[in-house]
Amino acid sequence: MLFRIEDLVVHYNKVAALKGVGLELDAGDIVTLIGANGAGKSTTLRAVSGLVRPTSGAIWFDGERIDGRAAADIVRRGIAHVPEGRRVFPDLSVYENLMTGAFLRNDRTAIARDLDAVCAHFPRLKERRTQRAKTLSGGEQQMLAMGRALMSAPRILLLDEPSLGLSPVMVQEIAKIVVEINQRGVPVILVEQNAGLALKLARYGYVLETGRVALHGPAAELNAHEHVRRAYLGA
Repeated sequence: MLFRIEDLVVHYNKVAALKGVGLELDAGDIVTLIGANGAGKSTTLRAVSGLVRPTSGAIWFDGERIDGRAAADIVRRGIAHVPEGRRVFPDLSVYENLMTGAFLRNDRTAIARDLDAVCAHFPRLKERRTQRAKTLSGGEQQMLAMGRALMSAPRILLLDEPSLGLSPVMVQEIAKIVVEINQRGVPVILVEQNAGLALKLARYGYVLETGRVALHGPAAELNAHEHVRRAYLGA
């Protein structure tokens, strides 16, 4: 198993945001976390990427514990996080934003190769490489945030609400790109409130409710589960 979370507990002050979450991800997988606002989905990703410190539990990546490590160290180890809300650098150009993703790398030939690959995934970024990020549309900024993460040469990609605020056409385009990235060998942990989309993309899913895993299983089975359909799919 490439990556797993064991009995993860996270507090914000005295409030428990996660209450024993467990999750597994193997090479080549797309795994999704679905649930209502405040269920703990984003907190799970933030704990993995070192932005919040777990109270207890363990996070294992490629045979090593990484919980409690600094965020920069986790990026060096190959975990890239695309946070909710995109959070690009608005006054930097598209090219400059992309290159911030490679800040911890020294392999210039590989960086140039990965920049070409990102531009192949996101042709619009190549067209707009000299534009400031703040001039891009919401969908283009999401592409930029994903491209910046790919410039770190990740072994795992964490995506937090990539479809949020986008038009239906752009949502489908982002979904297609997520699949393409995964098919090139990058496993993905996807947090997504659009449960129908998430379960369509993922192989396996976890349903978080009030900081706990309420259900988990193959995405196709969750998609057919009565509680999931009632609570998250509008059926």
